Amino acid sequence: MSYHPSTQAVAGRARAGGERATRSPGFEALARAGFAARAAIYAIIGILAVELALGVGGRTTNQKGALQLIAAQAFGQVLLTLVAIALAGYALWRFSHALLGHGPESRDSTFDRAAALGSGVVYAMICAIAVEILLGSGGGSSGNTQKTTAGVLGWPAGPWIVGIAGVVLVGVGLYQGYRAISHDFLKDSKTEEMTPAIHRWIKWIGTIGHLARMVVFGLIGVFLMAAAVDYNPHKAVGVDGALAKLAHQAYGPVLLGVVAVGLIAFALYSLSDARYRRI
Repeated sequence: MSYHPSTQAVAGRARAGGERATRSPGFEALARAGFAARAAIYAIIGILAVELALGVGGRTTNQKGALQLIAAQAFGQVLLTLVAIALAGYALWRFSHALLGHGPESRDSTFDRAAALGSGVVYAMICAIAVEILLGSGGGSSGNTQKTTAGVLGWPAGPWIVGIAGVVLVGVGLYQGYRAISHDFLKDSKTEEMTPAIHRWIKWIGTIGHLARMVVFGLIGVFLMAAAVDYNPHKAVGVDGALAKLAHQAYGPVLLGVVAVGLIAFALYSLSDARYRRI
């Protein structure tokens, strides 16, 4: 008599296998490398924006511009290849978090899993951009955002889709603000392994970094909503466009400088994640 395992049993074994894979030293090392890659990207964006705010050069750029700058350095192809691999590892870790949660007895909420899925998608796309650059493709930044928005606006219910995307990004920005003010981000870290001085340092850079991300994501969301309401894709902006909008306001250099320093703080926080994040 043949034995046919139940679907539940098969799913249970598959889950157990996935959990063993995600707890392996190699997978953990790849995920931590992803935090270092995220740090490099935010550091480049922030440093260029600080230089622009100080009037000593610099420019506003986004994730793609940061990757292109890495590629332009000595041994840039090698560096960018390592960054792409690290970003792929980070994306896979976020996808595993969305699917499996944290550990075999995970009690992650639906919101936690959805946030992990969204983060995984974003960093998988950034990884794809890195691969695209390695293969010799170019491209702009805000121009791409406007082109994509224009395409979506042409779909049935396109303005609604763009508007909802804007609302979601504003929500993401507000969530970043909540994490900053409540210091919720510390729950993700191995605080028991930190000295009091390191704990205070990570608390400060994490707070400042998440507040800066709140401003950037919030601005991107607001301008996406404006593009949907006015049916005008030229109002949509990416990270670089959001920073440029700050620079063009009253006291623009000051505003841009503050947010840029915050992005550098988030880069430093990402480096701390490479060491202390619970994987």
